Amino acid sequence: MMDYNIQQWLPTTKKEVEQRGWKSIDVILFTGDAYVDHPSFGGAVIGRLLESLGLNVAIVPQPNWQDDLRDFKKLGKPNLFFGISPGCMDSMVNHYTAAKRRRSDDAYTPGNRSGARPDMPTIVYTKILKELFPDTPVIIGGIEASLRRFTHYDYWKDSLKPSILHESQADMLVYGMGEKPLTEICRMLQRGIPFQSLTNIPQTSVIRHKDEKYATNKKWQTITLASHEECLSDKRKYATNFRYIEEESNSIHAAKLIQPIGDELIIVNPPYPPMTTTEIDAIYDLPFTRLPHPKYRGKEIPAYNMIRHSITMHRGCFGGCAFCTISAHQGKFIASRSEASILREVQHVCDMPDFKGTITDLGGPSANMYMIKGKDHRICEQCKRPSCLHPTVCKNLNTNHSHLLDLYNQVRRDTRVKHCFVGSGIRYDLSMHRTGNKEIDAINREYLETVIKHHVSGRFKVAPEHSSDNVLHLMRKPSFKLFRELTARFNAINNKEHLKQQIIPYFISSHPGCSLEDMADLAINTKELDFKLEQVQDFTPTPMTLATDMYYSGFHPYSLRKIQSAKTETEKKRQNIFFFWYKREFKSEIIGILTKLKRTDLVKRLYSNKNK
Repeated sequence: MMDYNIQQWLPTTKKEVEQRGWKSIDVILFTGDAYVDHPSFGGAVIGRLLESLGLNVAIVPQPNWQDDLRDFKKLGKPNLFFGISPGCMDSMVNHYTAAKRRRSDDAYTPGNRSGARPDMPTIVYTKILKELFPDTPVIIGGIEASLRRFTHYDYWKDSLKPSILHESQADMLVYGMGEKPLTEICRMLQRGIPFQSLTNIPQTSVIRHKDEKYATNKKWQTITLASHEECLSDKRKYATNFRYIEEESNSIHAAKLIQPIGDELIIVNPPYPPMTTTEIDAIYDLPFTRLPHPKYRGKEIPAYNMIRHSITMHRGCFGGCAFCTISAHQGKFIASRSEASILREVQHVCDMPDFKGTITDLGGPSANMYMIKGKDHRICEQCKRPSCLHPTVCKNLNTNHSHLLDLYNQVRRDTRVKHCFVGSGIRYDLSMHRTGNKEIDAINREYLETVIKHHVSGRFKVAPEHSSDNVLHLMRKPSFKLFRELTARFNAINNKEHLKQQIIPYFISSHPGCSLEDMADLAINTKELDFKLEQVQDFTPTPMTLATDMYYSGFHPYSLRKIQSAKTETEKKRQNIFFFWYKREFKSEIIGILTKLKRTDLVKRLYSNKNK
């Protein structure tokens, strides 16, 4: 095992704190993940950020919540606050399948071991800390808090839950990417401003009594949502709330949102503007070791193994997919790193002792949104559209992929990089969009060809999600015709370059609005393209997505038209088997379903004599 200087990591134990000679700790962070000092792990990013502000910061990874609570007591009381991040993944998605079956592993735990964190660690950790240290502020953040900052549907409990801030009884919630609000919070506290008075910081949420006065920004517009109690009694009001939440989450000049609950108000301040390139570069320049803490003694952490040699180029996603949580957490406006910053990280990856020449991903939430934004920022400032790509690509969007081409070329020229793959999802509707500008359209054609020639590890993964235009419209995804065009282009490039790569499409069943006829349409389309599907998923409702809102309420929040969803295990299974129409064990059941629906025409198309 290599020799490590333990002080290269943030301290995790009392002994490590003492080794630094600290008399006290300013902030103690609790995380549901193992402590991996890498910019892909939120706990490490926040810890390094606070450290850069001159604070003494300690981190407690995966504390034991079932014993005498020594992990919560061992570092004592911080000077400023406790911070809680439940982990990179939502704990319920981490713990349960779409069928609500308990998973037997946890990729963010050493040894892939399950059981190292509770369900909803944000709530469990906060309640423990408030009982042990009632006078010390607790700030919750990360994806679990972001997606539950308002009344939300809990798929696993099949019920509406109040804001997680109310349920956990934390003192403040930071949503989205937390660097800016946490920097401001710490500066205010260091100036001696009482925590209780921090009610006007953007991108934070607090609870106050309805009659209590509190500081706010008078320039902010205020929208009052339907109360938690109204949402419980009226699904239409719950659905309508979502429209305001989504629109304000995707606005440059967003409103403050207030949701009443009992005699209290959940106050959610508007977000900060997206990070500038200088600001995001500063985060990735923090002194990460890029390694797990030595306490794990080399135990495998699968999630770390996936990203150890990967590089994130940007944050945010303007795709607005109905089932995706990225824009609710990171926002739709892209914050891109500079080329210099990315190339510096390439060098850091190349310097890692275990690097053998392969960068596993040079990407982001959607890999090809790097440096892409509106041509006229003034138009973006007026826009509340949740997607810049649906129902059509925005005319104000500059879709030029030249920045990516330049960056890919520079990375390939590095003699230590043998392979550089783009493992993140690519929005092919963005790269294939015909702008009418011959130069840009040529660049974007070159982009797709470059990716397929140089940056695919043999399997080109893309996400058409479905084939039915009705379902795709609800998903906010492009027509399947475009995927057919992509497949033809992919095959042509492979033939031209003498490559033997596969295109691997990703599909979802049981999405709201999806019928059995729609699944038959998907089966027929994939049959015609000669696909035997591998990457398939049953829709899992996660908080704060359009699809989940439709699933629970039965209404589309923008039109209030009724939307049907497959909900029972039987209904979901009947949709799912259409993915595997080619398997003999499902043939008679599929024929039976379609015959009962009086769609023998679909049976003929699916099971013609051409099929074995």
